[in-house]
Amino acid sequence: MEKVNGIGGVFFRAQNPEALSKWYEMHLGVSPHTRAPWKQHEGYTVFAPFAQGTRYFGRPEQQWMINFRVDDLQAMIAQLQAAGIAVETNPEWDSTIGKFARIYDPEGNPVELWQPNQ
Repeated sequence: MEKVNGIGGVFFRAQNPEALSKWYEMHLGVSPHTRAPWKQHEGYTVFAPFAQGTRYFGRPEQQWMINFRVDDLQAMIAQLQAAGIAVETNPEWDSTIGKFARIYDPEGNPVELWQPNQ
């Protein structure tokens, strides 16, 4: 069976696509699609539909949440906090697969940060 080999893009609606692209580039290092596409490091990707009533994403109308892998979650948290971005952590989120934190982009979309266990 032929299988897909990775995520080729994440596409979503935004109130201000240009400003949001700049925010993701400035704070998370994700370059906008108008230049050379952002290149990921090889690693795990979780594909997980959640139940319609989940509270994991926050607001009930939130249909998606992106999760970015990071090498050093504590360094990323410090960097984001230094830029004035609120970072949520919860020991209950940490598991056998790694540590997690959550931020929200300027349009209120949740963004999960994941440092996988080695």
